[in-house]
Amino acid sequence: MKMPDTIFIKNSFKKLFKFLSKQYSSVFILLDENTLKHCYPKLAPHLPKHHIIQIKSGEENKTLQTCSFIWQKLGTVNAGRDSLIINLGGGVIGDMGGFAAGCYKRGITFINVPTTLLAMVDASVGGKTGIDFEGYKNQLGLFETPAAVFINTEFLQTLSDRELKSGFAEVIKHYLITDKKLFRQLAESKSKISFNNWDKVVSKNVAIKERIVKADPYEKNIRKALNFGHTLGHAVETLFLKKDHKKLLHGEAVAAGMLMESFISMKRGLISENELKSICKVILRYFILPPIRKNDLKHVVTYIRQDKKVAKGRQQFTLLNGIGNYSINNAVEEVLIIESVKYYNTLI
Repeated sequence: MKMPDTIFIKNSFKKLFKFLSKQYSSVFILLDENTLKHCYPKLAPHLPKHHIIQIKSGEENKTLQTCSFIWQKLGTVNAGRDSLIINLGGGVIGDMGGFAAGCYKRGITFINVPTTLLAMVDASVGGKTGIDFEGYKNQLGLFETPAAVFINTEFLQTLSDRELKSGFAEVIKHYLITDKKLFRQLAESKSKISFNNWDKVVSKNVAIKERIVKADPYEKNIRKALNFGHTLGHAVETLFLKKDHKKLLHGEAVAAGMLMESFISMKRGLISENELKSICKVILRYFILPPIRKNDLKHVVTYIRQDKKVAKGRQQFTLLNGIGNYSINNAVEEVLIIESVKYYNTLI
């Protein structure tokens, strides 16, 4: 797998319209009700003739059934391997659109136009595509590289404060695993998330992820660093996805996962107690998270066992090895996982 030939941030709309001047037999835009309303109108006047495929928003719709709907829509108008899919949306659209494109007729071209902070700094870059299956996160997936990624931070103005913070969890993660100085600046900053300097923030985070993915595209080694916060985070996300009354956004679940996995890092002697406190203070500045009830502990452990990062029957965690560095392939015993959840509950 290779990185996309182009990841555009500056003047991305202009470059997108130039890209679309290439000859495709048909063009499709995959979107949901939110991007149809808020983002599609910015692109529509400049697009070639195209077909809209609208799906429902939300992680709960990132399923094989939705993919089947997408494939049926493609088949209805005889989409060929020389067609193009434009994924206009957040992480769910990008994950599922890339997966659907990779499967349809053994692969058709797709591009990502991310509209959320989460998708801009994380999901749209790296070639991971996939869907949830049988209630578990990203159980079916492919490494499929978009032909290009076009990032326009103007779209961030359409997001709620909660959605914006969800994406910021991945920014915090990038700083924790790669750059002690940037994390220290964040810890010392008193400002809240604002729309200032988003191009700079996004560019910096895309560069971090791009550098790691280029070195290890298929997640055999250092790309596993990007999984920090995600082993327990995905388990927590799955837990709340099954609760009709309470859903967590992906970034919120990752924030919870980072709190717990930082605690595990401390218990393993990889970070100090003061470093743990600093990490928790930063994360809790941005996130109000729900407690995990005692009765749900067993479910968290069960969901971790279903995680795709399990190897030889053991959970493989990425932990911090000091702020700004990481340690991959850590097997963590169940008793410490439970202890980390209990610690998390003391913070909430």
